[in-house]
Amino acid sequence: MAAPGLRLGAERLFEMPAVLERLSRSNSTSQAFAEVLRLPKQQLRKLLYPLQEVERFLAPDGRQDLHLRIFDPSPEDIARADNVFMATERNRIDYVSSAVRIDHAPDLPRPEGHTKKMNFFKVGKHFTVVDMPGYGYKAPEDFVDMVETYLKERRNLKRTFLLVDSVVGIQKTDNIAIEMCEEFALPYVIVLTKIDKCSKGHLLKQVLQIQKFVNTKTQGCFPQLFPVSAVTFSGIHLLRCFIASVTGNLD
Repeated sequence: MAAPGLRLGAERLFEMPAVLERLSRSNSTSQAFAEVLRLPKQQLRKLLYPLQEVERFLAPDGRQDLHLRIFDPSPEDIARADNVFMATERNRIDYVSSAVRIDHAPDLPRPEGHTKKMNFFKVGKHFTVVDMPGYGYKAPEDFVDMVETYLKERRNLKRTFLLVDSVVGIQKTDNIAIEMCEEFALPYVIVLTKIDKCSKGHLLKQVLQIQKFVNTKTQGCFPQLFPVSAVTFSGIHLLRCFIASVTGNLD
């Protein structure tokens, strides 16, 4: 089931010459993303659809519980979403504010190291991204007052993204955040980070284990996982497209 208005994605990679021709006629496509689309097919698939790249190593009967294409945008949709995140004179991406308490949060419709405050980044006129402190032993002392209150009371919150280290999988501290999202009935997504540090076999093992957890232990989690790497940029374009979609910026 693809999101409304989205063309099917990975299956359309064989149409890439036609896609490139259409995008080249569009002034809205960034030069950087146009270069991405010129990558060899297998390299492009790995960059745009890393979860589907993992699928190649599964036996056919092992794929039925792995949700790969619930969100399956085409390269053209991903290019449109990429423009949302491209900083230009008209589309400014600004650090707005930090808040240590809920009443400090800005009324809106990355610092280095471990985040101790809520940091607000306004992406043009589209939406605001809130970078929140982590949970667990590194959490700030006022984590409950700051984060839980924000998540519980922020009415215009579209989606919560939980970052899980793909090297170690879901830990006890991750379960704290998952239980919080479930308790508050928040729609949330699991993003698997650092996939560049995993072998294909280890990543596949983690994906299958976490997918089983999502299928059997959660109610509010989006079924599809989003593996990403900040080093190789694999999966980042797809995640950006999902954010643009759930915030109504691909309609």
